[in-house]
Amino acid sequence: MKGQKKASRKDSKTNGYLTPKFSLSKMATLLSVFSVRNLLVLSLALNVSLILRVMLLHDSQNGSFNGFFFEEQNGPQEEAHASKRRRLSSSVSSSSSSSSSLTMAQGDEDRVINLDHGDPTMYESYWQKMGDETTILIPGWQFMSYFSDATNLCWFLEPEFAKQIVRLHKVVGNAVTENRYIVVGTGSTQLFQAALYALSPTTEADPISVVSAAPYYSSYPVITDCLKSRLYEWAGDARSFSKNGPYIEIVTSPNNPDGYARHSVVNSRDGTLIHDLAYYWPQYTPISSPANYDLMLFTVSKSTGHAGMRIGWALVKDEDVARKMTKYIELNTIGVSKDSQLRAAVVLKVISNSCERPNEVDSFFEFSYHHMAKRWKQLRQAVHQSGLFSVPDFPPQLCKFLNRVFEPQPAFAWLKCEGEIEDCESFLRSKRILTRGGKHFGVSPKYVRISMLDRDKNYDTFIERMSMIRA
Repeated sequence: MKGQKKASRKDSKTNGYLTPKFSLSKMATLLSVFSVRNLLVLSLALNVSLILRVMLLHDSQNGSFNGFFFEEQNGPQEEAHASKRRRLSSSVSSSSSSSSSLTMAQGDEDRVINLDHGDPTMYESYWQKMGDETTILIPGWQFMSYFSDATNLCWFLEPEFAKQIVRLHKVVGNAVTENRYIVVGTGSTQLFQAALYALSPTTEADPISVVSAAPYYSSYPVITDCLKSRLYEWAGDARSFSKNGPYIEIVTSPNNPDGYARHSVVNSRDGTLIHDLAYYWPQYTPISSPANYDLMLFTVSKSTGHAGMRIGWALVKDEDVARKMTKYIELNTIGVSKDSQLRAAVVLKVISNSCERPNEVDSFFEFSYHHMAKRWKQLRQAVHQSGLFSVPDFPPQLCKFLNRVFEPQPAFAWLKCEGEIEDCESFLRSKRILTRGGKHFGVSPKYVRISMLDRDKNYDTFIERMSMIRA
C-alpha cells in the first residue's frame, strides 16, 4: 500500500511539482473554454480600439474633434438635451470652420479640389439649421397613380407644387406667372430637351439650328446633338450665326459661365427664344424686374440647392408649346416623380415663409446672399494677391427684393489666366484644382469656370491655394 501510494505520488509529479489527479482533464477543459471566450473579447476590444484610433487620427487631420454621444432616449427631456448638444456641436464646428477659413488644415495641401461641376452643397448648412421643417412623410399607398390632375394640361404636375411655384415667384418678383402654363420636368435639362422638341418645325427638310452666344453653357451642344435628331442641331455661337431661316436661340441670364445678364443677339424675325433663368435669384444677381418671356426655364437645384430632387419647371405662354413639351416628357419618362414634386413643394413653401418673417436671420435668400458675398470677396482678394488671374467686374444694381444695391455674385467664377498661361485648366490641375476649361464653352482655353457652390471646407482650401500661387 505504501509502495502504491508512493508510486502514485511519483507518477503525479510534473516537472517537480505535485498535481492533483483530477485537475489535468478539468484544467484542459477550463483552459479551452477560457481561451475561446477571451479570444472573442480580445478580438472585439482590439477592433474597437483600432476603429477609434483611426477616427481620432482622421479628425485630428481635419483640425477638428467629433465626440461620441451615447444616448438613451427615455423621454422628451432627454431628447431635448440631445438636440441641444447636437446644435452646440454644429455651432462649434461652423465657428471653427469660419475662423480658420484661410488656414489650410493638415493634409489639405495634397488634396484635390474638384470645382468642375456646380454641385450646390453650400446650401446644406442652411437646411440643417431648418431641421424638420422640410421633412415629409408619404404613406406607401398614396400617390400611386400616374396622374396628378387629369384636367390640367400638364397632367403629371402636382397642384401643390404648382401653387408654391407661383407663390415663390410672386414673393421674389423674378418672373411673371400670370397667363402662363407650368410644365414640370426632371430638372431643367429635360425641360430644355422638351422645349427643343416643342419649338422645332416638323415640316422643314433640314433640322432647325440651335445657337447661344459664347461663352455658352457647356452642356447645350452635347444635349442638343446627343440624339442626332432630324428636328434640331447645334449651330454654335449665336454671334456668328448668319444662316437664313428659322432658328432657336438660348438666352441664359445670368449667364453660365460668366455671370453676365444676357439678351438675344441674333437679329432676325425667324427665331424663337428659350430663356434659361436658372440663376435669376437674389443670391446671385439683383432682381430688377420680373422676367416676362414666352418660355422661361427654372430649376430647384440652383434656386434652393436641392439638386438631388431632379426637379425643374417651365413657365410657358403659348398653349401649343406647353402641350408639346408635356407630350415630350410623357414620351420620355411618362411624367415626373410625385415624391420629388411634393418634397420640392414643401421646400419652396419654407423659403417663401422665411422671406415673409420679420427675422432676416431665417430668410433663405438673406443667408444665401451673405454666403455668396463672402465667397466672392475672398476670391477677389486671392486673385489680387496672386497676380496671375482675373475675374469679371459687374456694375452694381438695385435689388428690389433685398432692397439693397450690390454687384452680381454668380454661382460660377469665370476666371482668366493672365500672362503666358495658355491652358488655364491644365495649369490649375497641376495645383490640384479641377475646373472646366474655356474650350467647353466655345472660347479661349485661357478661361476656366469655377463652381462657387461647394462646401465651406473645399472652398476655403481652394481660396488658400489660389492665394499662394505666384507668378
